[in-house]
This record gives sequence, C-alpha cells and structure tokens, in this order.
Amino acid sequence: MKIGVISVTNAGDKIAEKLAESVSLDLYSKNNCNFNLKSITEMIVSKYSGVVFVASTGIAVRAIAPFIKSKDVDPAVVVIDSSGRFVISLLSGHLGGANELAVKLAGILKATPVITTATDNMGIEAPDVLAKNNGLVIDSLKDAKYIASLLVEGKKVGFIDEDNLMDIPAGYSSSSKNVGGVVYVTCRNKLDINGIRALKLIRRDIVLGIGCRKNFSPSDMVDKIAKLLKNYNIDRRSVKCIATAEIKSKERAIIELAKYLECNVKIFSMKEIEGVQHNYEGSDFVEKSVGVRAVCQPCVELTGAVLITGKIKSDGMTLCIGKFKDDKRRMC
Repeated sequence: MKIGVISVTNAGDKIAEKLAESVSLDLYSKNNCNFNLKSITEMIVSKYSGVVFVASTGIAVRAIAPFIKSKDVDPAVVVIDSSGRFVISLLSGHLGGANELAVKLAGILKATPVITTATDNMGIEAPDVLAKNNGLVIDSLKDAKYIASLLVEGKKVGFIDEDNLMDIPAGYSSSSKNVGGVVYVTCRNKLDINGIRALKLIRRDIVLGIGCRKNFSPSDMVDKIAKLLKNYNIDRRSVKCIATAEIKSKERAIIELAKYLECNVKIFSMKEIEGVQHNYEGSDFVEKSVGVRAVCQPCVELTGAVLITGKIKSDGMTLCIGKFKDDKRRMC
C-alpha cells in the first residue's frame, strides 16, 4: 500500500519518522513542504491508497470531506493522535484496507487500534470483506450494505457459492430458506432465487478463446461478445482473460475488447497451439490464413480452463467460452 502521511505538529513528525522505520511512506508536514492542508489532502487522496493523518479526527474529517467519492474507490484513511496512543480506522475500513492498516501501524507504535465497523467487532465477515479477500467483484454496494445490516441485526443470511470453492463464512447460513437475504457467488448474469434479495459476488473465472479475421471491427467484436455472453447468462465482469494466437496479439478488436471487459489478454504461440489443436475440429482455411487449424478452443485449453462451449461462429469471428475450476492451473 502506498502511504501518504499528513502531520500538523512536530510531535506528529516524530511519529511519522517512527513509522518510516518499518513501512514505506511519504511525509507531508509544515516542516518539509509548502503546507496547505486542503491542497495536500486533495493530492494525497487521489494518489495514495493509504492516507494517514497525525492529527485530531476533526481535522482529518474536515480535510477529506470534499474528496470522498465512494467506498469502492476511496483510499484507506487512518488517524493517529499526536501522542501516538490511538490509531483510528476512519474511512474505507474494509475495501480500502483502513482496518488492516490501523492494526499494522498500531503494532509499530505499540498503540491501541480503534476499529468501529460493526461486523468486525461481532466476528462476522462483512460481504465487502468476503469480496476483497476472495478476489470477487461486488455487483451492488447497495445490496452489500443491506446484507451487512441483516448480519448486524442478527438476521439469517444465506450463502451460496455456485462452485463450492469457499467455506460458509462466519455469521452466514448454508441454507437459502427462511432468510432475509442471500450472498451468491457466481459468474452468472441473472440469478433464479425466487424473489429473495441477493447480493451477487462475481467470481472472475471465465476465459474467452477468440479468433477473428484480420482488421475485424472493434465495435462489432464488443457488440457480438456482449450479446453472446448475455445469451449464455454470463456476467461480463466475470471474464478473467481473453486467449488468442500470437498472430492476433496486435489485433485492435481484441485489444479494445480487453479494455471493455477490463481483463488480461493471454497470447499463445503457434507451436503451443499445434500441440493441442488435434483435440478439436480444424479448418483448412484457418490453417492457410494463420498457420494453425484452430484457435479459439486450443487457446482456452492452454489457459487451464475447462471448455463450457464448443466453437461459436459469428461472421468472421470465433469464440469458445471456458471456465477455471480452481486457481492451480490458471495461465492468466
């Protein structure tokens, strides 16, 4: 975590120096820069993932207030009192990591960490913590807040992991019957949960093997893939990577698709594809064009994913959808 420290006193500078013996940080103080609290706070909030005030909570709250956006983008904000007795997690305790940062800094200073998030104090894993710790995408922060409120009130919340890769977290039920809400870990776009309010946590376990003709239209590819994913009831945010042949490594349509899906692109050599292409029906035309008989299906196999579709043809483009069953063999 990149940490920026704001100190408003000489005592605060000394605390920052103590922290700097154990963690990497940048100190902004009246003694080392042209100090304007508002402008420095604006800069640090935008550039650092961890913001530490060695000051009163009042100063910190007023300083960050104009720059707070949302809990999924705000940095961790921690406040340390000028005597170094307390380290307070002030903002973005879960997703931003302020709770963890407060505990870490308190350990260095031999101070008391102050954590006020209700689920932590009750020994319950909040849904946003589940998402962060397991690399899941939160579908709706509003639904996450609703589920957290149920947990704090002691109401029954179901937990369903579609692939059974996670244990039932503390405070949740393995049953979805007679519950106030349910947390559902899935790659699916739409859920069938009989009217129960659900928080969808999206596992990024889908790989798209793609082949296409040269200079394929980027907008057409994005539109086609979006439609195909919807047809197969796959949430586009679950796509972990695109897999293709090296000859397509600079294909603009694939590059733009990766930007749209916010995913990686895994490139495989002709030699790698040749080693597995015999498992699939090939094409003389494709072999003449790119040097191998098949692209989309072999590329999915090479990532370590399990194929969940065959070759899907769509006007100059081929697609194969695969799914990672665990983390051991992932190549992207």
